[in-house]
Amino acid sequence: MTQVLATPAELVPSSAPARRTARRKELLRWIAVHSLGVAAALFFVLPFVFVLLTSLMSDSQALSRDLIPGTWEWGNYRKVFDTPGFLTWWRNTLIYAGLGTALTVVSSVPVAYALAKFRFPGRNLALMLVISMMMLPPQVVVIPMYLFWAKQLGLSGTLWPLIIPMAFGDAFSIFLLRQFLMTIPNEYVDAARVDGCGELRTLVRVVLPMAKPGIAAVALFQFFNAWNDYFGPQIYASENPGAWTLSYGLESFKGAHHTDWNLTMAATVLVMAPVILVFFFAQKAFVEGVTLTGVKG
Repeated sequence: MTQVLATPAELVPSSAPARRTARRKELLRWIAVHSLGVAAALFFVLPFVFVLLTSLMSDSQALSRDLIPGTWEWGNYRKVFDTPGFLTWWRNTLIYAGLGTALTVVSSVPVAYALAKFRFPGRNLALMLVISMMMLPPQVVVIPMYLFWAKQLGLSGTLWPLIIPMAFGDAFSIFLLRQFLMTIPNEYVDAARVDGCGELRTLVRVVLPMAKPGIAAVALFQFFNAWNDYFGPQIYASENPGAWTLSYGLESFKGAHHTDWNLTMAATVLVMAPVILVFFFAQKAFVEGVTLTGVKG
């Protein structure tokens, strides 16, 4: 009995439906995964789009139900900049965020390096103290700190009570840097010591170049925290308009323009824009530092 074998051409019709089914399943899977991503993106992006579009509306249209500006009023941003004190708030915020971030990084790196790479009595106790400071709400110590800075040192009405403490380290920054430095192999540090490097030189020449992602993450956290800080300037600088920051000045601006929502939204965009731009350009280092990837072999 002769058996006739099917040729490849005869197998195509039977396998084509299977391929179509597989492609359909793959397409549905792609739509499901990306639709969730698109929905999450829209959830976060749409409020920013609403603020941006409202900032470009006229006074009357900003009070209507329109979502798209009838005329693009770019002059709203000029009006915000012309507001008395706005450039001063901008300058104060840059000083507060920039200087505070630099002091925090410089003061936190050596402490984190010691907790990560040194072996000394009481190291675990020191680490527990750092963690306990992270758990302490700032509102608990605000009264004694205010009495110290305002009454004894006479620094009320300035931002120095907020900037100077950053020169003595930050608990969250120390802990985050310590966790990142723990991922750096000790062999690198030991090799530098064998070559005759002191601890300071080892930190500067060996550890810091390898810890750039962690330092970038700490710097961004501190910069965002200082830029958006409302509580601190309200406590120490509220009595002096010349020392207000953008976050605190924006509240005053909103009160003065409570019916001009287009100007309020324009001021909000100008306050948010630097933070968004900084994160956009530094997001790679930020994500790498937060995930504590450490050294890749």
